[in-house]
Amino acid sequence: MFNFVSSDWFTITLEIVFLIFIAYDLKKYYETRKKEYIVNIVLTFGFFIWAIVPFYNSYMTWEDRDKTELISTCKKENNETMCNCLDDRIFKEYTYDEFKNLDKNSTDFKAFVKQTKEECLDDSWF
Repeated sequence: MFNFVSSDWFTITLEIVFLIFIAYDLKKYYETRKKEYIVNIVLTFGFFIWAIVPFYNSYMTWEDRDKTELISTCKKENNETMCNCLDDRIFKEYTYDEFKNLDKNSTDFKAFVKQTKEECLDDSWF
């Protein structure tokens, strides 16, 4: 039901909304000089950073050749839909350097893959 939350368009829209909130609070602060607008700006900026990190990990730290290499190894083991879902989650969770240095046999990574596969295969609304 909430698969849209991990989509890129949702993240982009959320970032635009955060920028509008920051601009509005900056305008109100300069008009009134009330300190509560500074708190709003700081909190909104924090949420802006929190929302942009997975987007940044997905698009700035992974080269196209690295992505195709990961995708090709996954397609040998799973179907294409599962691979796309799993790869998207890996791209957003880890930078390329983190993923390269990650122990693929660790319990944390295996738990991440297991949970991601369950979420990718889950067709329920809740």
